[in-house]
Amino acid sequence: MYVGRDMTELSMMSKTTWSDKELAFFHHNLQQIAPYLNAEGVMIHKEIIKEIMNRGGLHSHEATWTQGTRVHYD
Repeated sequence: MYVGRDMTELSMMSKTTWSDKELAFFHHNLQQIAPYLNAEGVMIHKEIIKEIMNRGGLHSHEATWTQGTRVHYD
């Protein structure tokens, strides 16, 4: 389960200040409802994707014993 800031709080902040977990969580959710998004929702999703790409994707550079290379938000 995602524990973090909600979209109301995050929408007032720049995407560059979002954590990787927040980007991953909201990207996944918006991806699931993409056919139903209005123009504003599509724009927000594109901004999230752009920020993920600017950061080089959603993966850690090294795996550890307790964590893989993918960002898990739950």
